[in-house]
Amino acid sequence: MPLEDFGFAKFASNRFYRRQNARLVDMVDVGPGQRIVDLACGTGSVTWLIAERLKGARDSVVIGIDQSAAALRQAMDDLKDVRDAAVQFVQSQVEQVSEAVRDSVDTVVFCNAIHYIPDKGALLADIGKTLKPGGKLAFNTSFFDGAHLPETSLFYRKWMLKASRTLRREYGLSPVRSEKVESRKQLSPEEYRELLEDNGFRVTKQEIDTVQVPLDGWVDISAFTDFISGVMPGVPMEKASAALRIAAAQTFEEMKVEYIPRNWLDVVAVRV
Repeated sequence: MPLEDFGFAKFASNRFYRRQNARLVDMVDVGPGQRIVDLACGTGSVTWLIAERLKGARDSVVIGIDQSAAALRQAMDDLKDVRDAAVQFVQSQVEQVSEAVRDSVDTVVFCNAIHYIPDKGALLADIGKTLKPGGKLAFNTSFFDGAHLPETSLFYRKWMLKASRTLRREYGLSPVRSEKVESRKQLSPEEYRELLEDNGFRVTKQEIDTVQVPLDGWVDISAFTDFISGVMPGVPMEKASAALRIAAAQTFEEMKVEYIPRNWLDVVAVRV
């Protein structure tokens, strides 16, 4: 599997994942006449969800922002037939949204990526510059302190143990545990609330949703570079991904389960 294949699109196509993002878009109540930013839009799956909710609203604008030129090309191709809302795409780091979007916007949607941002306070301050007073920020994450349900601990232990054994047996490799990526440093819902309040936001909705994730979801996330580097730091992508995918299937079979639950944190905040 070439390195360029270790993207997020495969996981993002899972039905349960699309449902979670649709839930967040519905929580923020996007409406006609709004300027809406889809931050870290990737290949545009959430951009499409937003545009779908704006059918008939021809004075609306959706702006997808992502650092990957390849992902944006795919997004532009997939959304080329959207007619009701104007859809634009901008290549930029998410931390520079106020530079990428010069005119103020009504809503920023940031799906499943805030956990990767090292300086979350600086990001929130920059988003605040982009939003109109009273504008909304909506984000979700499944990498927070509380994402793992206590009853799933056995699954994670077995999965990682089997993956580590496969790495050693097949490739003579082990993860470098001293290398800790940002997504492994997880905030609690309370810490996210405090961070938002410290940066000029008022939380209006904060919910935890338990999602039943099937085997395909765990296999697909095991082919995503950021997840791989988080759980198998220091291991070459292709070998780490193979070990994780094999171990996920083995663990599901051994435990005789069809799903493993995981919590998603959904937050909507208003710029004050």
